[in-house]
Amino acid sequence: MSNKEKTVSYTTQNTYLTQNKLGPKTKNVWLVFHGIGYLSRYFVKYFNGLDPEENYIIVPQAPSKYYLKNEYKYVGASWLTKENTATEINNVINYIDAVLDSEKLPKGVDLILFGFSQGVSVATRWLARKKVNCKLIVLYAGGIPNELTAQDFEFLDYDSTQIKIVYGDQDQYLNPERLKNEKVKSDTLFRGMAETMTFIGGHEVQPEIIQNLV
Repeated sequence: MSNKEKTVSYTTQNTYLTQNKLGPKTKNVWLVFHGIGYLSRYFVKYFNGLDPEENYIIVPQAPSKYYLKNEYKYVGASWLTKENTATEINNVINYIDAVLDSEKLPKGVDLILFGFSQGVSVATRWLARKKVNCKLIVLYAGGIPNELTAQDFEFLDYDSTQIKIVYGDQDQYLNPERLKNEKVKSDTLFRGMAETMTFIGGHEVQPEIIQNLV
């Protein structure tokens, strides 16, 4: 008996969420990638403190839904796993492109790229692939994928782009060894131009930190 894994292409649909209105007073468009276990409609609450006239929030939804814990009550989502990762990365990037095509963002607004936890890997892979100019890149409590290289980010202009790496000093997923490795990685990829911000707390999003980013 022999098994053969095959691949098929098909059309699928996925939701995404926006908050506030895109209008003439909009200054910043946030492209936000949530962490594992979230849904976009719950993650967006962390951005409620931003000025709604100046900030337009786009929160894509990770495609793989699952029940949290064993209660079959609360639903979370995941962006990627170690299974068939290359194909899933392409699927996710195609989805993000479709979201932005649908939004038809006007010229003259500043793009802020924000990733939390697992969302950091999605944000940095999308940035490396699409090479989009951003006013601010926020990598919050997550790891940068090992396959990314300094060449992927050579396009960045550090006169117009800020990079901030944010994490809590009690984050259970970021032990000293991992923090050291991530620092080496970020220094290599971003030529030492990334600013590190720490806060008192664990693996969590603190809304006041988001408000102080702009």
